[in-house]
Amino acid sequence: MSNQHNSRFDLASLPVPVIQAPMAGGPSTPRLAAAVSEAGGLGFLAAGYKTADAMRAEIGTARGLTGRPFGVNLFVPQAPFSNPDALRAYADALAPDAERFGVRLGDPRHDDDDWDNKMDVLLELVPAVVSFTFDLPESTVIGALQERGSAVVATVTSRAEALQALDAGVDALCVQGPEAGGHRGTFHPAADETEPLHTLLAGLADLPVPLIAAGGIATATDARAALALGATAVQAGTAFLRADEAGTKAAHRAALSSGSFTATAVTRSFSGRNARGLTNEFMRLHDSEAPYGYPEIHHLTTPLRAAAAAAGDPNWLNLWAGTGFRHAVDGPAAAILAALTP
Repeated sequence: MSNQHNSRFDLASLPVPVIQAPMAGGPSTPRLAAAVSEAGGLGFLAAGYKTADAMRAEIGTARGLTGRPFGVNLFVPQAPFSNPDALRAYADALAPDAERFGVRLGDPRHDDDDWDNKMDVLLELVPAVVSFTFDLPESTVIGALQERGSAVVATVTSRAEALQALDAGVDALCVQGPEAGGHRGTFHPAADETEPLHTLLAGLADLPVPLIAAGGIATATDARAALALGATAVQAGTAFLRADEAGTKAAHRAALSSGSFTATAVTRSFSGRNARGLTNEFMRLHDSEAPYGYPEIHHLTTPLRAAAAAAGDPNWLNLWAGTGFRHAVDGPAAAILAALTP
């Protein structure tokens, strides 16, 4: 067993202790992951919202671009949202927005994001690292991936979650502070973990696995501070949103550099799950009335967000970004990685 463990990817072996965060919904591309891995960091593909076939194709593309290790991130399926009245009320509140953009709201359906098929692909293709967010998969799933040779990482936002993940047998923990852009990795959708990254890291330094520090890491100084608190590597997402290789929507890119958006806030209005983004009109209008219900709310708002993106209107789009968004710059991923290198 120990030999198997030694053959799995070890975070300490990274030439540059910086991981490009998986960002579902477009920003994470095979080109971005490959560019970061080629430059000595660890690139990541985001399998969320994709079919197993699409994930397979992206792994193949990334492997064609780099022979170095990279990771794949999955959303753990959520329990169905069981409040149809709340869903209907929210759909009614969004109706004027949909009318304005000339679209119909999406079907607020529940799905498991093609989970079983994705597992089959991962067990077949064996990426160097597989990470999970929104909860833990069954320990049998973790064990099967490890047996094939993938290192398994769990995203955690509290000590309680970290201990659960250790019990399940993961190889490393991605410790996500509330400063992070995009979705919070809390095991429970409504959990409101506010402990800052540094406090969280310091409180987990006694754990016997490598820690990846995530949340607000936007400069080399941020990276050094997290490593000094015991992290083996840092994970940055927002810093790569403006990378040449990223698939970030044009309206999202423009908003990040426009100066018109001056703050970030946590919202559930777009997806029914807490996520940090640039504060905009949609959040101001709908956050207080949005229920927790992921992925149902995500599906409900998808056509509206797609229309806003097509119209180049950032005020009705989920502009995911962490607290360090002002440090994000345009340029090649390798240069962004170099600027983050502690």
